[in-house]
Amino acid sequence: MSIRPVGITGVGMSVPERVMTNADFEKIVDTTDEWILSRTGIRERHISEPGESTSVHAIKAAQGAMAMAGVTPEQVDLIIVGTVTPDMAFPSTACIVQDAIGATRAAAFDISAACPGWLYGTVVAQQMVGSGMYNCALVIGAEMLSKLVDFTDRNTCVLFGDAAGAAILQPVSEGRGILASVLGAEGAGGCHLQLPAGGSRQPASAETVANKLHYIHMNGQEVYKFAVRVMNEATALVLEKAGLTVEDLDLLIPHQANIRIIEGAMKRLKLGPEKVLINLDRYGNTSSASIPVGLCEALAEGRIKDGDEVVLVSFGAGLVWAAVALRWGK
Repeated sequence: MSIRPVGITGVGMSVPERVMTNADFEKIVDTTDEWILSRTGIRERHISEPGESTSVHAIKAAQGAMAMAGVTPEQVDLIIVGTVTPDMAFPSTACIVQDAIGATRAAAFDISAACPGWLYGTVVAQQMVGSGMYNCALVIGAEMLSKLVDFTDRNTCVLFGDAAGAAILQPVSEGRGILASVLGAEGAGGCHLQLPAGGSRQPASAETVANKLHYIHMNGQEVYKFAVRVMNEATALVLEKAGLTVEDLDLLIPHQANIRIIEGAMKRLKLGPEKVLINLDRYGNTSSASIPVGLCEALAEGRIKDGDEVVLVSFGAGLVWAAVALRWGK
C-alpha cells in the first residue's frame, strides 16, 4: 500500500496566565534563582490555577491550529491527545476536546508516552492519514504537570510547567512533510521516572496519599544520562533514515527539559545556537506540549521557512524517545 506524503499545515498553543518565577520558588522551598538557573536553564514557568484542567488548554491550542490550517471542525476526522495528565482516567481528554470543538465526525483517543507523547501521536496520525484512512488529523500535546509535583520537593517542583500545543496533519505535496520517524523505548528504566500510585498496581488510598505516591518521583541522574545519550542517537538515526546529514539541518527543536542536555546535544552534533530552538527558560519542562509549543514559536519567529529541514526530538518517562524529520511546506 502506498503512503501519501503527510505534513503539518497548522499549529497552535496555549499556556496558563499565571507565571511562577524562580524567585517565587525561593519563598516556598529551599532553593535559589541561581541554583535553578545554573542547573536547569529555567527562569520561569506557567502554572495553572485550581480547576484549570488539561482540556482547557488543549481546546485552545486545537482551535489555534485549526484556524492556521483553515480547517473546520467537520473536516477533522481524527483527534489524538498525548498526555500523562488527562482530565480524568476516562473518558479520554481527546473525547472532551472533540465535543468542545464540535468535531463530531472525528475518532478520538489519548496516548500515554510522557514527554514524547505528541511525537508518538504525530507518527500514528501520519500513518493513518498517509494510508488514506483519514484526511485531517488533530494531534495535541497537553500537560498540567503542576498538578502532579510535590511543591516541597525542590528537586522536581521547579522543573515543570503547564502548556498545550497542537498541530493539524494533512496530505501535502510530494517531497514535503514528514520524511522519517523513529520511536523507541527502554522499559527497564521506567522506575527512574514515574507516578507510583493511582493505577491498578497501587490504587488511591489514605496510605498512598500520606506517602506522597501521587506525585512525580524521579531519579534525576539516571534520567539525565539516558537523555544525553538518546537525544544524539535519535537525532542521528532519524536524519540517516530521512537521507539527510547534520549539515542539511535548518532547525532542531529538542524537548525542553534541561539546558545542559540541550547544550550537550548541540556540542555532539556540532550545531550552533541559530540552528536550535530553546525556550526552556520561559516555560520549563512542559512534557508532551514541549515540542509543539517550540514549533509554534519557531514559526512565529520566522525560524522555519518553506523547504526547511527540521528535526523534532524528545525523551521521557518509560523510558521512551522519539524523533521526526520533516521538510516544511505544503
